[in-house]
Amino acid sequence: MKELHSFSWYAKQIKPHLPKDVFKPVPSRLFGGLAYLLITIAGFLTIGLMNLHPVINLAISLVIGFSFAGLGFLGHEILHGTVVRKPWLRDLLGAIAFFPLSTGPKLWRKWHNMTHHVHTQHEEKDPDAWPTLEKIKRMKMFRWVYRLPLKVRSTFAFISLAFQFSMHSTKMFITYVKDFKPKKQPEVWLQAVLPWITWIGLLFVMGFTKWLFAFFIPLLIANLIVMGYISTNHRLNPITPINDPLANSLTVTVPKWVDVLHFNFSYHTEHHLFPGMNPKHYPLVKEQIKRFWPERYHEMPLSQALIALWKTPRVYYKDNKLADPKYGKLYRSLGSGLDPKNIKFRRLRLRK
Repeated sequence: MKELHSFSWYAKQIKPHLPKDVFKPVPSRLFGGLAYLLITIAGFLTIGLMNLHPVINLAISLVIGFSFAGLGFLGHEILHGTVVRKPWLRDLLGAIAFFPLSTGPKLWRKWHNMTHHVHTQHEEKDPDAWPTLEKIKRMKMFRWVYRLPLKVRSTFAFISLAFQFSMHSTKMFITYVKDFKPKKQPEVWLQAVLPWITWIGLLFVMGFTKWLFAFFIPLLIANLIVMGYISTNHRLNPITPINDPLANSLTVTVPKWVDVLHFNFSYHTEHHLFPGMNPKHYPLVKEQIKRFWPERYHEMPLSQALIALWKTPRVYYKDNKLADPKYGKLYRSLGSGLDPKNIKFRRLRLRK
């Protein structure tokens, strides 16, 4: 692995070459969120008040699901303080944006901003990092899962993307709620429980069938879209002892219109360099990264990254490789020779 540098080291080199106004909040991004919110409400009313054919309801579910995901992407940048700066307004708007995904703003900032961003791809400290081979040897459930063939594991892993964000968010709530001061904990609980009270209440108002189309199916779709990005953010990259975004993060490329709909969420390496900058300006950061360190920068089309995920296991071995315990195969991670078009591996004898 090449010499690692902290994200602040890179940021210091790039910052003088960026316009000064790129670090200002961009409240106009809220118009996109308002559009998604209105579409969602319209979808709820259409499904709830009309008796439409299931195929039409399913089409509306897709639109609502896309809107849920779009709101989630906007909530992510709101809670980084890149849309509005006032803490109470930031948290209020972030709560609204994350409401469909039932994730509270205080939990998100603790889990994502203060922990994941500070300790990205750290074996022990990053709550989003995947386990090492040494760790799964001590976990009975994981040992059983990794006895399954890789294609079976990949199939279930990709299916699980449809509910993985919701499950992980619940896990993070259980993990971090006790870290908040006692006076803050009731607020954290309220932010976690209120969305689910609302969605379960909607079930009794609409009835089960309409609720499936109005909320449950859209939630699965939103999970799938959001996790389609999140699963590629770091899972092909190595574990790193130093938080080096050019080593441990991946930017994916999507059509320009998708970037517009998803608030530039694809620019993930850039986001880890400047989490306090609005994603609107990340193309400028990308230009500078490719100017200074083109050989260190990781990017690939989203579809290609997902294929690489399908072909590789999710267990780390010696930080920069991915191991398949069942077959004793070792796969290279990004930065250590991974070719997503032709995944190469060598035999590895694993100690039992």
